[in-house]
Amino acid sequence: MRHALALLAPLLGLGLGLSLSRLAVGATDCKSLGPAEPLTFTPAARARWLAPRVRAPGLLDSLYGTVHRFLSVVQLNPFPSELVKALLNELASVKVNEVVRYEAGYVVCAVVAGLYLLLMPTAGLCFCCCRCRRRCGGRVKTEHKALACECAALMVFLLLTTLLLLIGVVCALVTNQRTHEQMGPSVEAVPETLLSLRGLVSDVPQELQAVAQQFSLPQERVSEELDGVGVSIGSAVHTQLRSAVYPLLAAVGSLGQALQVSMHHLQALNATVVELQAGQQDLESALQEQRDRLLQLLQEAGCQGDCAGALSRARALELGADFSQVPSVDHVLHRLKGVPEANFSSMVQEENSTFNALPTLAAMQTSSVVQELKKAVAQQPEGLRTLAEGFPGSEAASRWAQALQEVEESSRPYLQEVQRYETYRWIVGCVLCSVVLLVALCNLLGLNLGIWGLSAREDPSQPEAKGEAGAHFLMVGVGLSFLFAAPLILLVFATFLVGGNVQTLVCQSWESGELFEFADTPGNLPPSMNLSHLLGLRKNISIHQAYRQCKEGAALWTVLQLNDSYNLEEHLDISQYTNKLWQELQSLKVDTQSLDLLSSAARRDLEALQSSGLQRVHYPDFLVQIQRPVVKTSTEQLAQELEGLAQAQGNSVLGQQLQEEAHGLRNLHQEKVVPQQSLVAKLNLSVRALESSAPNLQLETSDVLANVTYLKGELPAWATRILRNVSECFLAREMGYFSQYVAWVREEVTQRIATCQPLSGALDNSRVILCDMVADPWNAFWFCLAWCTFFLIPSIIFAVKTSKYFRPIRKRLSSTSSEETQLFHIPRVTSLKL
Repeated sequence: MRHALALLAPLLGLGLGLSLSRLAVGATDCKSLGPAEPLTFTPAARARWLAPRVRAPGLLDSLYGTVHRFLSVVQLNPFPSELVKALLNELASVKVNEVVRYEAGYVVCAVVAGLYLLLMPTAGLCFCCCRCRRRCGGRVKTEHKALACECAALMVFLLLTTLLLLIGVVCALVTNQRTHEQMGPSVEAVPETLLSLRGLVSDVPQELQAVAQQFSLPQERVSEELDGVGVSIGSAVHTQLRSAVYPLLAAVGSLGQALQVSMHHLQALNATVVELQAGQQDLESALQEQRDRLLQLLQEAGCQGDCAGALSRARALELGADFSQVPSVDHVLHRLKGVPEANFSSMVQEENSTFNALPTLAAMQTSSVVQELKKAVAQQPEGLRTLAEGFPGSEAASRWAQALQEVEESSRPYLQEVQRYETYRWIVGCVLCSVVLLVALCNLLGLNLGIWGLSAREDPSQPEAKGEAGAHFLMVGVGLSFLFAAPLILLVFATFLVGGNVQTLVCQSWESGELFEFADTPGNLPPSMNLSHLLGLRKNISIHQAYRQCKEGAALWTVLQLNDSYNLEEHLDISQYTNKLWQELQSLKVDTQSLDLLSSAARRDLEALQSSGLQRVHYPDFLVQIQRPVVKTSTEQLAQELEGLAQAQGNSVLGQQLQEEAHGLRNLHQEKVVPQQSLVAKLNLSVRALESSAPNLQLETSDVLANVTYLKGELPAWATRILRNVSECFLAREMGYFSQYVAWVREEVTQRIATCQPLSGALDNSRVILCDMVADPWNAFWFCLAWCTFFLIPSIIFAVKTSKYFRPIRKRLSSTSSEETQLFHIPRVTSLKL
């Protein structure tokens, strides 16, 4: 009975499950397909983008700032628009006095450099003559109290000057090396920049064609997903119908098992009743005979003991339950004859297999339509085929590319010469910096030896050669200073003249925007350098405005006003293409007729159960007889009582007879009563099982038959709605791939292929290369070298004055002309190797 209830339990929720599934079917749900995966397209204009060049912050930035301030003091005049205009258009009309007036600051510096170039060699020549005549660079005449103070002051000044020389020469060496290191990459960047600019417009049609060819990426992805669209549709149908199909098939399987259990109990009930009725007749006759004999024996006069009590119990030896009074179930069994005809378990398993194979079945049914869809996808929209045709500016692009190519080719020899002369400059700069460094080292070495000599002078036993050597090293530094002063000032002025004008004339005006204003002013540039003429544009464009727009990321369409002559959106319109795909998707169909849910044999079994009247059997009549005992009195207790009476009898014959009757009652109990009791227990089990299941079994059978009929009729409509929803989701997913392509094409054409940002990047990089990476270290080099050059003057003065304190102090002893006895002996010049 419990097993039957457990089998019928899933049926209780069937109606609710079907109602919920009916509400769920038809709702659009695209989660199973998911959104379109991102596609990876190959950039068509990646090679033209220039990485921005930025000078990294460093320790030399403060030095560069100092040089800029110095040059702003040297050049106080504004940008010479008229002078540059004359230089570009009519070189012969340029007046020298205008150039000199503009370059007034540099002229003053040239005068200072000229004076230095004139005076330093002259001073050096005079110093040599004085040395030859022993007029300077001698010894201290007499020792006095202020000697130590004068010597210390001169040594301090010489040390400070030497340290300033060291600082300047180290900075000069660093900036000289920095200029040399950055000159090579900067020069090599010029052809690279020109090449990038040449490809800005000249390769646009080819790149547009390359962009159009990448339409194959979404085509291939859609074609791949079309191979699985049948399975996807079948899976969607399976997923959305399983909440209705699975519970129904489970209910059919449970109802089949309940039917088998009910038939088993019904057949057992009928067979048990028949056996009970037959056994009841045999038991009744046996009880009658046993009762008659016992009544005769217990009524004899010689019976001793409680014969009266045994007599009353013997009279109760008769049937307690009468199973001829139970209702017949023959009519129910007649109607259920041959039931169950179907194997519900195998049928449900087969239907489940058929339902689970729906994705494969859908793939087979939609294969022909999928092939037609693939043919439609393989076609390219008309607008994309003509994407590169009619692009404006082809003629201007070719002229521009040719002009840039000529500039690039003509610039290469000059750039090579620039690198060669830069190598010469670097070598000369290293040599002259080494000379200045050698002067500083001579000063330091001379100071060290001189101080050592002064400290040893107090001891008469110590020789004074150390002080003399220190004085000689100082004189060597003085000689080197006079000897290389002219090359130093020449190199300083030459690099100053070039680097200073680049900074003040080009870099400052470039950074302030004056160069762009000059180029935008009509008539300043010759026609051959006009940008609108080079590009073949009908309207003149402002270079400064175009530069700002390009720097802000404006498209070439906006800068060159190409929107009116080339409609990009018209080429990217793929609505006709998607409409064709939608029409093809409408022809997809999935047939669910192969899913029966309930076989004809199973339906006959359930219909027979429904009309059998099993629930109308009056089961309480069975329970009334089952609850009665088989015999009204207990045969075992009566047999035991008879055995006790037999032992109490004085008449051995009567006792023997009572003993035999007790034995007969025990045999009757084992042979007749116990089998009847077992049949009654079996009947009780079947009756109670049927009584608990029969009332609901008929109702559940009706529900299952109704639900199967309803679901079988609704499956095609549900499958069609699901198919339409899945088709819409599939089309939206596939259109996502084409939308990615269209968005990528729009961005690629308007922001990369058709963008002028490389132009502004090239201009910015050119300014960084020329001004930040070349001009700044170049100017810093001559500034530091000029620092060293002019500090050579105090170095010479302090070295000459300090050297005489390092030589021995000798007093005049006689008027002999011997150098050993002269108080103010000046060593011969020939003894000093300069």
